[in-house]
Amino acid sequence: MARAPRSTAKKPRLRALPGRDATARLPPRLEEAEATLAYARGVLEAEAHAILGVRLGESFLRALGLLRECQGQAVVTGMGKAGLIGQKLSATLASTGIRSVFLHPAEAVHGDLGRVGRGDVILALSNSGATEELLRLLPSFRRLGTPLIALTGEPESPLARGADVVLDIGRIEEACPMGLVPTASTAALHAVGDALAMTLLRSRTFGTEEYALLHPGGRIGRSVQRVFEVMRTGPANPVVRDTAKLSEAVGVMTQTPGRPGATNVVDRSGRLVGIFTDGDLRRLVEQGRTDFTLPLRDVMGRRPKCVSPETLVLTAAAQMREARVDQLPVVDAEGRAVGLLDVQDLLAARFL
Repeated sequence: MARAPRSTAKKPRLRALPGRDATARLPPRLEEAEATLAYARGVLEAEAHAILGVRLGESFLRALGLLRECQGQAVVTGMGKAGLIGQKLSATLASTGIRSVFLHPAEAVHGDLGRVGRGDVILALSNSGATEELLRLLPSFRRLGTPLIALTGEPESPLARGADVVLDIGRIEEACPMGLVPTASTAALHAVGDALAMTLLRSRTFGTEEYALLHPGGRIGRSVQRVFEVMRTGPANPVVRDTAKLSEAVGVMTQTPGRPGATNVVDRSGRLVGIFTDGDLRRLVEQGRTDFTLPLRDVMGRRPKCVSPETLVLTAAAQMREARVDQLPVVDAEGRAVGLLDVQDLLAARFL
């Protein structure tokens, strides 16, 4: 197999630290501190050079085709540092809707090979292409009829010869004083794996909502959560008729579970016509208007800002901040008050 042409960019050289072992504390002298930082920058440059030196072509397209047509799962395998990169690749595929599992090569020969079935696609990572534990699995992969994609720096290696598709990262000099520790090579394996996963994602119908379903926790899950998931509904949704007295509105606000600081005000068909809040009550008291027999329609807030159940919670939270309100009525397409969004709920869910 012909090797893809390599980058002609000048390779950065790592600068050695004179007379210092790797565990020595950083010397206070400025010149040695600068030498240390220059060496660290050289590591970054070496890894960046390794990534940019990878040439993608027809074999990359073939690998994408195998993954697109996969009827089973993407089984990622690798040993040592390459195996750790493989675990991340498997996790990335799974998080973007591709069924994937990581298969430890040493465990595979002791029974975990049962994780692999017909219809799966194997992605095997090994810079040398000669990892013994991986090579022992090749006959089993052939018997199962599972296509094998090899990510390696040696396109003539035993692993590459046993693969259906070879993604060649090229021969890479490691960013290590000894030239041994997997650093630049694993950076290249990592980057090629991400290129596969992201290009595969781009070719599929998989948007933010699907992604959020697989990430219900943390900032990602919150970013696509909808109002209907956090709003107060049913018995917790305070609602009072516009024909009611002020005393009835205060009673509803007090007796509704969770004691919201407001109540939706609706007409006889259930459509929202206003809102009455704790703030409205305080302002009435300040004005000396303490007659609780007042008609609610005379003291309620009219044309309140409201949101639909499908509105993003982050969008609704931004509206609350901008309007400086603590509650937002939630209305359906017919204008009926179906819920209430309360600032306390948003604080508890860490939206504010």
